[in-house]
Amino acid sequence: MNNTEEKEIKKEHVEENKNKPKKNKQIFNKNNKEIEELNNKVSSLQELLLRNQAELQNYKKRKDEETNRILKYKDEEFIKELLPIIDNFERAIKMDDNDLTDEVSKFLEGFKIIYTNTINILDKFQVKAINADGVEFDPTYHHAVLTDHNEEKPAGVVLEVLQKGYMYKDRVIRPAMVKVNE
Repeated sequence: MNNTEEKEIKKEHVEENKNKPKKNKQIFNKNNKEIEELNNKVSSLQELLLRNQAELQNYKKRKDEETNRILKYKDEEFIKELLPIIDNFERAIKMDDNDLTDEVSKFLEGFKIIYTNTINILDKFQVKAINADGVEFDPTYHHAVLTDHNEEKPAGVVLEVLQKGYMYKDRVIRPAMVKVNE
């Protein structure tokens, strides 16, 4: 090889090496952008994962609360169906004239026993009659059907209970129908 050829090879090599850092820098920049994009994707996926986990926990909590509520009040419809029967027993028992010699009184005595047993069963299911007679009217527990004026009692007080109201656990399942003083 002659001197000129060597110089040209060196020159080419130098020019080639000059371009290498630019190529390396471009590759490095390209890799940095890709890494940054991947980091952004990872961050967004982590955020999405945390949101989905929180949403799942909230769903489970709502589902558990709803399931507990359903189980707590599972007998409500049955009890509502039973209340008119209790009302009829109470009406029948009120007919008693305490003359225990006639046939009707003997039937009514059986009704009283059935009524008492039914009330005991309702007590076990946490069903309680709403106290309404003589108390201040409360629309949460009472349904005003009639009004009257009695000067001896203050306004807004229940004068008469027309139909008993009932609570099942902590829920009003039937408000008491009442007559209220004006």
